[in-house]
Amino acid sequence: MPGKERFDYWRELVGRTRDSEVTSAHAHDFRAEMRRLELGPVTLLRTSFPPTRFQRTARRVRRCDRGVFHLTLLLDGGFALTRDTERTETFAAGNLHMLDSSHPFDLRAFSTRAQTPEDQRIEAVGIDFPAALLPLPAHRVHQLLGRGFPTREGTCALLSDFLLGLDRQAGALSPAETPRLGGVVVDLVAAWLARELDAEAAVPDDTRQRAMVEHVRAHIGRNLGDPDLSPTTIAAAHHISVSYLHRLFTRHTDGETVAAFIRRRRLEKAHRELADPALRALPVHAVATRCGLPRPAEFSRAFKAAYGLSPREHRHRALTG
Repeated sequence: MPGKERFDYWRELVGRTRDSEVTSAHAHDFRAEMRRLELGPVTLLRTSFPPTRFQRTARRVRRCDRGVFHLTLLLDGGFALTRDTERTETFAAGNLHMLDSSHPFDLRAFSTRAQTPEDQRIEAVGIDFPAALLPLPAHRVHQLLGRGFPTREGTCALLSDFLLGLDRQAGALSPAETPRLGGVVVDLVAAWLARELDAEAAVPDDTRQRAMVEHVRAHIGRNLGDPDLSPTTIAAAHHISVSYLHRLFTRHTDGETVAAFIRRRRLEKAHRELADPALRALPVHAVATRCGLPRPAEFSRAFKAAYGLSPREHRHRALTG
């Protein structure tokens, strides 16, 4: 876009769900990127932008409050947040924090790298969703607003990985999938906040179950290369019975079993790796073993049944164009 129009257009996109006064010393030559993905009532935002200030004043709150939560994962740069008359909180890359549209805030986004003014960037991904969707008491949730949380472990880590995965797969998602994914991400937010508040009992059973399924999916994704990965080891890792795992998984994955999900994910991983030029020197059987499929004959049959080509044929086509 022409330089003089970029800032106003970007500000308008942000303002659709995050109503605030937005100013920047870089407005005259604003270089930014944004992806907006509608997930039913949930909006995913992925953006890269120069240092900017976001102010939601008490007057703006009184004039219009849509009752929206703003959850943000900072990927690069820093945030300095002042809420009401409270002290300023600073967030670094890797921190997750949440605000709501019902309370004033002053958020300054700044670059943390020694760069020329033209190259200073802030990178972030977040979601906006109606506060009414969160099945937790509002006065309890308010205790956590404006605080920074590291995303190294637990449900907080799962939530951040899920947000990044949604952003990476945005172009491949069908309109039929997106509303369900919006529900899943709100369930993960609810599970994370309930754990922080020690209020798991306040979360509905369905919400807890869907969050558990996402924990199981993430565990499977991290351990695809382990040939011992099975419903038994997964159930043990999550301190649940195998029968409960099967009931939970089939209920929330359109009937797909745990074993079928593991098999499909392993074949998908092998399909990608066989097409990767960086792995072309790795024998086919070694790729299969990396994906948790150590028996060559079984792997070849399953691969051809899934993709209509043998593993070698797929690799040849992918690497020769």
